[in-house]
Amino acid sequence: MDTTRRSFIRKAAMAAATASLGISCSDAKKSPEEGRGVSSGTSRRNRIGVSTYSFWQFNGPKENSPIEDCIENAARMGFDGIEFLLMQMQSEENSYLQKLKRQSFHAGLDIMGFSTHQGFVWPEKSKRDEEIAKTIRQIELAYMLGIPTMRLNTGRWNTTKSFDDLMANKGIEPILEGYTVDQGFEWVIDAIGKCIPTAEKCGVVLGLENHWGLGRTAAGVLRIVNAIDSPWLQITSDTGNFLEDQYEQLEMMAPKTFLIQAKTYYGGGKWYTLDIDYQRVAEIFRKVDYMGYVSVEFEGNEDPMTAVPKSLELVRSAFTFDS
Repeated sequence: MDTTRRSFIRKAAMAAATASLGISCSDAKKSPEEGRGVSSGTSRRNRIGVSTYSFWQFNGPKENSPIEDCIENAARMGFDGIEFLLMQMQSEENSYLQKLKRQSFHAGLDIMGFSTHQGFVWPEKSKRDEEIAKTIRQIELAYMLGIPTMRLNTGRWNTTKSFDDLMANKGIEPILEGYTVDQGFEWVIDAIGKCIPTAEKCGVVLGLENHWGLGRTAAGVLRIVNAIDSPWLQITSDTGNFLEDQYEQLEMMAPKTFLIQAKTYYGGGKWYTLDIDYQRVAEIFRKVDYMGYVSVEFEGNEDPMTAVPKSLELVRSAFTFDS
């Protein structure tokens, strides 16, 4: 892409964000240091990344939203880092991974997170062992990419087959007949515990997310994290995955949070829309001196090319504090 076109696209993205938020031209013309999360004067701000999921959202084939394009979009929009969604990647071959790492570095972006999928809520030990082996492989991929933290799921009972139906029921589903919640937690704790040695060896902190299943509540997430009690298992706090008492539950998880995922819903949410007070969210994490990354996860119906820059401005504004 030539310099003139790159400059035009960057200015267009900034103009869309500033126009929608009522930001003045003088505010939009920030220095690179101000725009990329570096402290200025008496202000301190968290660095802001974006998940590649924000540009795809499982809308059509993943080939329509390659990671390479996400990297370029994120850099043009002014993000500090990028979080890779493993399911969106074209390959797990080392040559492909190193190409993405090289491109991100050249674009001035940290690869600051890795979103993966797994589930350990299976009565069959053979299935849990398969998920353990898959997760260990994912940790090794994170290591090869130089990523410091990886999103982890508990998994769920799978008694609700349709994800749309699960969302309609606020993420609640019946327990598998013949088993108990306590057994489910035992399976998850044992399985994640078997992944910890690889995480430590690779230097990849696992971040258990409040992501349905046994992690649908802060109490469920903390039950697992506290039972394993390892510095290599912390929490990925998703601001959009609590459908009740969201601020109180985020406050419970804040002290052990290693990465924040910040949901936005411009154009209306794919499954639901939450009115999230990001000033309040930021204050919750400021109180525990959280200084890590905040990763934007846009999950709305608006065009990502206009909605993601607006999301960046919203989240960056909230997570800027007076020292």
